Amino acid sequence: MTIACPDCGTLQDLPPPSRRSKAVCRLCSRDLEKTSGRSITACLACSLATFLLLIPSNVFPLIRVELFGMSSANLILVGIGKLWGNQWVLLAAISAALVIAIPFIRFGLLSAVLAVLRFSDRRPDWLGPAFRWAVWLDPWAMTDVFLLASFVGYYRLAHLHAAHVSIEIGGGCFLATGFLTMLSRAALDRRTVWRAIRHEGQPEPGSETVSCTTCDLVRPVSCEGEPCPRCGARLYARKPDAMIRTAALLLGAAAFVLPANIFPMEVSSHLGMSQDYTIFTGVRELFENGLWPLGCIIFCTSILIPVGKIIVIAWCLLSVWRRSPRHLIAKTKAFRAVAELGRWSKTDPFTIVFFVPLVNFGALATATAGWGAMTFMLMSIFTMIASLTFDPRLMWDAAEAPSTVPEEGTAAQEAPA
Repeated sequence: MTIACPDCGTLQDLPPPSRRSKAVCRLCSRDLEKTSGRSITACLACSLATFLLLIPSNVFPLIRVELFGMSSANLILVGIGKLWGNQWVLLAAISAALVIAIPFIRFGLLSAVLAVLRFSDRRPDWLGPAFRWAVWLDPWAMTDVFLLASFVGYYRLAHLHAAHVSIEIGGGCFLATGFLTMLSRAALDRRTVWRAIRHEGQPEPGSETVSCTTCDLVRPVSCEGEPCPRCGARLYARKPDAMIRTAALLLGAAAFVLPANIFPMEVSSHLGMSQDYTIFTGVRELFENGLWPLGCIIFCTSILIPVGKIIVIAWCLLSVWRRSPRHLIAKTKAFRAVAELGRWSKTDPFTIVFFVPLVNFGALATATAGWGAMTFMLMSIFTMIASLTFDPRLMWDAAEAPSTVPEEGTAAQEAPA
């Protein structure tokens, strides 16, 4: 069976995988298939459990705070509703999509696809498109990211003077949901699922081919522009207008970097004293209270990752424009890393969604979002979309790879542009 590496475009013949094995691209070192620790049955169990636990996680309170005889409980919908009521409409809509709507859709589709593969020999026509949408929505289903944000919010609430904090039923369900989300991602090997839906074929020797940008199915170049017979996505040799779209999104993200770090993420009032929380304020507070591991995590997710993602994608764009053959493997690995880690930069805005409905005690304590949260959310959304619109294969095309990479040899066959 032949597939094309989604990062460098190299055509590769993969033998049937054995247990606890891994197939790696011989040119750019991308993991093409991994069976160790992967299981359709285990992923189905985790995915279905996640889907079911999302219901009580969104219906029951996550946490309850008692302050001076007053009590306040937190539901995710209440936090989003208060952002909406305070005129943070776009921030509320994005948070609702990423934390509630998309996880339901993603894990519902994933559970349906895996259940059919596990318990039926039939392969209905909707199976490929459904798994395609589950794959596309995966980076946007941010239950696990919201879980990290909840830990930060819980710490801040626990350090309010005279406040008693208790975890409710919804909080326990959400804790399990977040961990199951990470387990389902770890147990899923997409190549195994795509092959179970439809096996890859063998192209004609020496023929020009095009590979699907979603499922990597190799087809004759004459099929370009047609729907992929496996996943239904439109077949393109390379992502259309990748350079222009990525550059525009990157410029938009760069414009929000300064306001996202200067403007307050949150404005809170405690016993008549008002305080603005910027990203740096929150990190400094964690370090001052001895929680340096959590402070390091928030510093990385909220500062290093967003800025590093802009720098890495800009580096890749310049590589294509300059037709540079240098450090292609390093650029590809760096792009792969920031594309995967970029979703965790939503931690600080999600902390506000968690924190706002709990700090609502009238004159005693209140909290609301600031402009830093809105600009930070837009910056991280733009960088995520930029990593999806950019096609790393363009770097190899522009450098006329693989012949310009002597350390890798010339045995690999490159998919045509």
